[in-house]
Amino acid sequence: MIELRNLTKIYGAGGQSKVICEDLNLVLPSNRSVALLGRNGTGKSTLLNMISGLVMPTRGEIVTTGSLSWPVGFAGSFNSDMTGAQNVKFVARVYGADTDETRDFVEEFADLGEHFHMPVRTYSTGMRSRLAFGLSMAFQFDTYLVDETTAAGDGSFKDKANAVFLARMQHSGAVVVNHSMRTIRELCDVGVVLEGGQATYFDDIEDAIKAHEENMRRATRTTIDKMVNAARARSGQ
Repeated sequence: MIELRNLTKIYGAGGQSKVICEDLNLVLPSNRSVALLGRNGTGKSTLLNMISGLVMPTRGEIVTTGSLSWPVGFAGSFNSDMTGAQNVKFVARVYGADTDETRDFVEEFADLGEHFHMPVRTYSTGMRSRLAFGLSMAFQFDTYLVDETTAAGDGSFKDKANAVFLARMQHSGAVVVNHSMRTIRELCDVGVVLEGGQATYFDDIEDAIKAHEENMRRATRTTIDKMVNAARARSGQ
């Protein structure tokens, strides 16, 4: 379970402020795959990062039960001077896992060849992504946090990555941010729609998608109306 209690996040810069969410109260159930849906800028990734602990809220709190992953595929914490293998073993020790088993799993899964034993600073973006995704899949968490599926590589690697992730999901829940409704339908069974700093929970993913798409249409109509009115104002001058 993930419970948001009076959660508020406000960014401020140059005398301006942007409210991501304000006094948000929400319970995300255990062992369910929850889609976070919303228009661009509504705070989906920020909310996911607050749940993971990468971003601190302005006020309020997040209470969780069970083990929680870092964002799947997150590569920002790798030590660039250490090899891929050394980074993997370090994370395994932090999580109390068998270092050799974890290293062997990631080495086979990421399929980086000799680069696995080279410094991460020599990796391409795609190689970092493969290492990060493999490391995420090396652990069985109660809840996985997914901000766009970041498995990089050719078709066969992506198929392998999706298969392993779906296998993990047989025994875990997830909170998923993804712009593809096809992927959302494949991974999620319930949804939360973010709009105007608030969140609405739907126990049926199709109802969540319908509400999200209606918000998208409404925003598009508003944008078009503003453009038309601006054009009319200019033509009348």
